[in-house]
Amino acid sequence: MMNAIAMDRQAVYEDYERARRTFHQLLDSASETDLARLTRGTKWTNEQLLWHMLFGYMLVRALLVLVRVFGRLPRGVGKAFARLLNAGTVPFDWVNHAGPRGAVKVFGPRRMGVAFDRVLDSRQRRLAAESDGDLARGMHFPVRWDPFFKDFMTVGDIYRYPNLHFDFHHRQLTLGSGDGRQRDE
Repeated sequence: MMNAIAMDRQAVYEDYERARRTFHQLLDSASETDLARLTRGTKWTNEQLLWHMLFGYMLVRALLVLVRVFGRLPRGVGKAFARLLNAGTVPFDWVNHAGPRGAVKVFGPRRMGVAFDRVLDSRQRRLAAESDGDLARGMHFPVRWDPFFKDFMTVGDIYRYPNLHFDFHHRQLTLGSGDGRQRDE
């Protein structure tokens, strides 16, 4: 199941830079009212969803560790681990939902922008250091945890994941929409 096609690193770098520009543009243009407005299709505010979008890039570091470990073990071990994680979807969903509510109290918009740059710079440096063999290593994933997780993902897929996650959630933001929906907490 190894990815036989070489990963286009330049395309990933360009996508990261597009996300960086977009993220900063969103933060720079958002008023306090915009940030407090509810998003489309979630129970988060725009500020909470922006943090969740940043977290998608932060998560890559942990996912890479998992793939490096489980990618060296027999496939059955990785499949069993993915099944175990799928069984824990309910607590994962609760933490995933509650995390941004607390995180925005620590990470305001300015700190989110700084963190986004730092995380993206780290991902780009790490991607540049990966061998083609490393990029092709993979493991089974808990597909119930995220719509962008596939049953089997390579290290290369993990580097592409946060951009898919970012673009999906970007469409849910209501920054500047003026639809009047406010946070109900």
